[in-house]
Amino acid sequence: MNEELLARVREEITSDQDMVLYGVPASDEEIIQAEKILNIKFNNQYIEFIKLFGGAFGGIAIHAFKNGSLIGKASVVDLTQKFRETYSDLDENILTSFYVISDDGGGNPIIMDTDGRIFIFLHDSYEIECLYSSLDDLLVKSFPLKH
Repeated sequence: MNEELLARVREEITSDQDMVLYGVPASDEEIIQAEKILNIKFNNQYIEFIKLFGGAFGGIAIHAFKNGSLIGKASVVDLTQKFRETYSDLDENILTSFYVISDDGGGNPIIMDTDGRIFIFLHDSYEIECLYSSLDDLLVKSFPLKH
């Protein structure tokens, strides 16, 4: 991830000292264990983000393991397992190609693939729409350069 971008994100979300917007940084062990449980490889940008900020606000709530209080307690493992159980009638390739990092507040999971693309799963129509080409793309839009 771009260092200048990470500095902007860090400045914005860690200015709050009560850990509302950011959580406890994820450990390598937590990441490895979650990848084993979910049988998926997390994207490198996602790993870098959660190792710095834990579950944190990045324009949307980005769940990890120990989240900021605004994000909620559900981990990426919890959300992904719930998604897989709820939508077990989906094609197996879809269920195993994504992990859930957030939701839109209306019941639509925000999912990421191993290439780092971020999608919304529309639960009413079972459609998947691409929101961002990468986590960097989301963060650039959420934390623009100030002039």
